[in-house]
Parts: sequence; structure tokens; C-alpha cells
Amino acid sequence: MTLHRFGLWNKGRLVITLALVLTLLATSCSRVNENTFFVTRVIDGDTIEIEGGYHMRYIGIDTPEKGEPYYLEATEANRSLVGSKKVRLEKDVEDKDEYGRLLRYVWVDDTMVNAELVRLGYAYSHYYPPNTKHLVYFLQLEKEARQQKRGLWSS
Repeated sequence: MTLHRFGLWNKGRLVITLALVLTLLATSCSRVNENTFFVTRVIDGDTIEIEGGYHMRYIGIDTPEKGEPYYLEATEANRSLVGSKKVRLEKDVEDKDEYGRLLRYVWVDDTMVNAELVRLGYAYSHYYPPNTKHLVYFLQLEKEARQQKRGLWSS
């Protein structure tokens, strides 16, 4: 009888343990997707709107403003990279800029969009400390784009 009770106790404990493990797995899976959002609108070369109506500014880069050369090309390059797609957002030090826009590095699969825009020559490497996590990488990409006369550097 003691053995039988012990067996039932172990089964009950096993069920509780499995329930806890499944709960933890479900929680961790939802945490992975906490930083994944659908892009609802491409505003320009370095700003998008994500689900929920949040405006999101790319960290570490600057693209031409409306009326400047390469504005349309930078905006279109951004649209082709993120338009109507799910993106993963990576935070640096600061959460928002002075205009209330979220500040993030933006990923589509394994491509960091901020870096890709610099590599293609449609963005300058541009930093506002303390958000400098990828500073050296962006500077190198800009140097290569200049040397290869891509986009902004083509003339």
C-alpha cells in the first residue's frame, strides 16, 4: 500500500512538472514573438509604422528627407525590405526619440534593415549616443558603399 501511494505521488508530481514545463515553454515562445510586429506603413527611408499605430525610427542611420536627392529611392528600398512584412525589433539604450518614435534596429529574417540600407547606399551612418551598439559595423558598410559608389555615393 505504501508503494502504491508512492507510485501515485510520483505520477501526480510528474503531471505537475510536465504542466509547469509546458507553461514555461509557452511563455518563452510568446516572449520570442514579443518583439515581432507587422509593418503597416513605410513612412520614408528610415521610419515605419507598425501594428498598433506606433511610429518606429531606425537607429544608427539617416536617409534623405522629402525633396532631397535619393529620398524616393531610399523610401522605395525600405518599402521593398519591410513593406507589409513581419519585422523583429531590437532595442539599444534609449526607447524613444524626442518626437515619441520608438528607436529600434529592424530585422527581417536574418537581415538587419538598418545595415542593409547603408550597404545599398541609401542611408548614412548616423549616431545619437548612447545608441551606438552597431556603430562600427554601420561605418564600415558606409565606407564600402562610398568606395563602390552605390546609391547616395554614385555621383
